Amino acid sequence: MDIILASGSPRRRELLERMGLRDFRIVTPDIDERSDRPLPPHRLVETISAEKARAVAAQLGGDALIIAADTVVALDGAVLGKPGDAAGAVEMLTALAGRRHEVYTGFTVLRDGEAVTRSERTEVSFRSLTAEEIGHYVSTGEPMDKAGAYGIQGFGALLVDGIRGDYFNVMGLPVCALGRVLAGFGVDCLTLAAGGTKQG
Repeated sequence: MDIILASGSPRRRELLERMGLRDFRIVTPDIDERSDRPLPPHRLVETISAEKARAVAAQLGGDALIIAADTVVALDGAVLGKPGDAAGAVEMLTALAGRRHEVYTGFTVLRDGEAVTRSERTEVSFRSLTAEEIGHYVSTGEPMDKAGAYGIQGFGALLVDGIRGDYFNVMGLPVCALGRVLAGFGVDCLTLAAGGTKQG
């Protein structure tokens, strides 16, 4: 089976590999990923992930299995996208400091016109941060391509004092939920991880 990850994210590629998938291609979808649409966060990420999957399916044709995802951070119901610059990153991190927020990832698995779309929510708590700490973190450059201006798998882990839910969801792909959906499409990740061949 031809498996496509419809994302240029190195974190999502790494997570698919951790799930036991090795033989997949990456095709980056060309769509409008604006996070300012008038939708609640879970609907927003579901909608964008489905649009990514459909865009890649239309581009490639054939019967490839396509995996697409989108992640946003929400604070008090307001969606925080990726910061446009260092000042935007400082603003986001200042708002998140000492508070709890939510991370939503929507994902879509599509093959032969059949699509399943789901979303996962994880609560993340930040410790209190000084302006100096925020400045140091922003100076690493890590926040600039991350929703909410932080990466939990990197230096951003130093800001997080607790989570409730799927840790990998915060990285950009809810591994457990995705694995269940892939099994429904005939891709059994545990069998693959054990050296089996159930992929088709």
